[in-house]
Amino acid sequence: MSEEDTGQSKSEQPTAKKQADSRKKGQVARSKELNTGVMLLIGVIGMWFLMTVNGGELQHSFSSLFKLEQSLIFEPAKVLTHLKENLLTILLLMTPFFLITVVASFLGPLVMGGWVFSVEALAPKASRMSPLAGFKRMFGSEGFIEMVKALAKFVVIGAVAAVGFVVLRDTVLLLGMGETQKEVAQGMQIMAIFFIILTVALISIALIDVPYQLHKHLSKLKMSMQDIKDENKQTNGNPEVKGRIRALQHEASQRRMLGDIAASDVVITNPDHYSVALKYDQDSTAAPTVVAKGIDHMAFRIREIAKAHEVEMVPAPPLARALYASTEIGKEIPDDLYIAVAQVLAYVYRLREASVYERAGLAGVGMIDVPNHYESMTATRKGVDANG
Repeated sequence: MSEEDTGQSKSEQPTAKKQADSRKKGQVARSKELNTGVMLLIGVIGMWFLMTVNGGELQHSFSSLFKLEQSLIFEPAKVLTHLKENLLTILLLMTPFFLITVVASFLGPLVMGGWVFSVEALAPKASRMSPLAGFKRMFGSEGFIEMVKALAKFVVIGAVAAVGFVVLRDTVLLLGMGETQKEVAQGMQIMAIFFIILTVALISIALIDVPYQLHKHLSKLKMSMQDIKDENKQTNGNPEVKGRIRALQHEASQRRMLGDIAASDVVITNPDHYSVALKYDQDSTAAPTVVAKGIDHMAFRIREIAKAHEVEMVPAPPLARALYASTEIGKEIPDDLYIAVAQVLAYVYRLREASVYERAGLAGVGMIDVPNHYESMTATRKGVDANG
């Protein structure tokens, strides 16, 4: 959806997903000036290393290349052999330098944006082959900026080269007048000086171009609020659909919960607002487990099902509230409620063993002590469940 379609300005910073998708498409910030500057800088370092290690041999090979014995002048075959041997030696000595420059060509992109290989970027696009799109790129704002950059590079590098030539003019013009070996050494020094000057000039241009390229790339990725909403829908799903799924899951969970009440040992009640069903299996669990719980209407449904399946119901308001607040369905009760729940279960087991006539004479469950901190938990949990 484009900016024109939504009527919203793309003023929001791109999300992490937007940037990752852009990178997959091969769209990352790049600076040609930085790449060239890095190559020249590493090239200068490589040249310095080459002159340090193989400078003597290289100087000797260059000198030998321009020296021809009088006996060779009239024998073309020997002249060609002489040239081939010296050129091959020079090539072998320069091979490390060439390898370093090849490696440098990969380091430039690594400094800015990293290495990116995208099959999608290689795929043919109609927009790339469209003459109209080509004219738009050439004569648009980006084309104008690229033209200004190219002119700036030409002026800066031309000016630096011109100044360097003026300063070293006499030295350059006198090359070839003296001894060959010394002149070759001096020529290589002049070439190294020009390399360094051009490297400094290009890096100074790159220092301006890099922030511009980063800003331009970020501007292209900016999003509108509608773009962000659409992305959230694609990533996290439609909120209405997710809400419906949660509702269905909640209903299924409640059906399972109500189905487990029939197999519970006791339902502890408030007696009106809270109901918590417990089951204790000494062989499989270390402590009683909450199989169902609810407040208000759900509490009434739990009591209704418990009555239908003849599950004992014990009124114990503080304990019912504490169990409801502290324990999720399917979890064992907390350690500090063991004694209180054991008191209730002992009463339930006595009821089971008693006859109908003996039940009338049994004393109730009695006072049940519950730690005070469960009162605040109950108020908070009931508010959350009522709102949810």
